[in-house]
Amino acid sequence: MTRLPDLEAWAIFAKVAETGSFAKAAAELAISQPTVSKALTRLESRLKTTLFHRTSRRMSLTASGQASLERAARILSEGEAVEAEVTEQSKNLRGPIRIAAPMSFGVSHLAPALPAFMALHPDVAPDLHFSDELIDMVADGFDVALRISNLPDSSLLARRLCTVRLLLVGAPAYFAQHGSPSHPRDLATHRALRYVHTRTGEAWRFQHPKLGEFAQVVPAKLRVNNAEGLIPALRAGLGLALQPEFLAWQDLQSGVLVTALDGWQVAPIALHIVTPPGRARPARVQALIEFLARHFAQAPWAHEPATGPEDAPADGTKPRPKQPSP
Repeated sequence: MTRLPDLEAWAIFAKVAETGSFAKAAAELAISQPTVSKALTRLESRLKTTLFHRTSRRMSLTASGQASLERAARILSEGEAVEAEVTEQSKNLRGPIRIAAPMSFGVSHLAPALPAFMALHPDVAPDLHFSDELIDMVADGFDVALRISNLPDSSLLARRLCTVRLLLVGAPAYFAQHGSPSHPRDLATHRALRYVHTRTGEAWRFQHPKLGEFAQVVPAKLRVNNAEGLIPALRAGLGLALQPEFLAWQDLQSGVLVTALDGWQVAPIALHIVTPPGRARPARVQALIEFLARHFAQAPWAHEPATGPEDAPADGTKPRPKQPSP
């Protein structure tokens, strides 16, 4: 089995050759002299050759050391260069940010928010990926993800921005034809327009402050894997749907859609910004997080989140100033 090259030892060798002293090399590399000595001993043992002639007064390169010096110096300089470049990018607002978001929310709300961020930070390059499928942030190399759900525990860090209500909505023409339900059990005779990426199963679950909980299976007229795909059928009066308020907001304001079962509530979900494990984020990523937190706090459909730490395991929350409810 091929062993990896001892890059650390080669870099230390190059620094010793440059400075002509174990002590000076140790000082410049901010390591101890024994560490320098052990690295060179390890390298010479591995190569089965001597790299330095050592006397009590001076040291000089052997023929093998001289032949190795140019490439070892490149290892040291390339390592220093890549660390300097990455450090510079992490401190400055420059470079790409890979962002994942649900399709409907990403197209309708995230994408329109980004031009203002890009105008503030012209050297940052957002890389957007929209999908309703649950992506693996670490494996797929994403810096940030927006998720709209009640998140399970995980190693990811999540900042809860706001609560999002789920509303039972339909067109006035639908209710004129089929009647308006007064209790969730009435939904058994109605027609559901269903979003399939839900964790609640086939039953729609409601809560009432006095009557408690009730779950009802509603016959599905239409199924989609993107909630925005329900809107044309909703507007056409073909059925009822549980829609997040951010999708139904404009149609509710204009009267194209209306709510039903207003005394009953569906357990709300929440908008989160999720990041991979670890606290150290590049400055450009942190700037985007703060920008989106401010932006979505002002959305008319955003409701006050529960309080909690700024970065918490994936069900954590973050406090923010209270905003008026719509």
